[in-house]
Amino acid sequence: MLWIKALHIIFVVTWFAGLFYLPRLFVYHAMAEDAPGRERFKVMERKLYWGIMAPGAVLTIVFGAWLWLGYGITGGWLHAKLVVVALLVAYHLYSGKLLADFAHDRNTKSHIWYRWFNEVPTVLLVAAVILTVVKPF
Repeated sequence: MLWIKALHIIFVVTWFAGLFYLPRLFVYHAMAEDAPGRERFKVMERKLYWGIMAPGAVLTIVFGAWLWLGYGITGGWLHAKLVVVALLVAYHLYSGKLLADFAHDRNTKSHIWYRWFNEVPTVLLVAAVILTVVKPF
């Protein structure tokens, strides 16, 4: 079980690295005024999303499900954590939609909107860690 838990944590960190950094790239992309800069951001965003975030998300969920179903982890805290995970998946998928908007030069949001959007995973991370470690219910 400890190997599965370790792998789950490793991929949570990997996924969150992308969840924290991609919106920051969106901030700078939304501010970019030159074509070469915008193209550079498109490449960086695509590689981050598909090369780090997507595999991190999938493997986080695989090892988390393995812990949950394979070792019978239960509790009210787990139900709340699963809601947090669902919100993170929704955030991840919405980030993919924003990525596609940037890739097709359809972004309509300001850099300020992305600065606020960038704070969402922090709140969700705090909730997930507290629920997992403290198990308040």
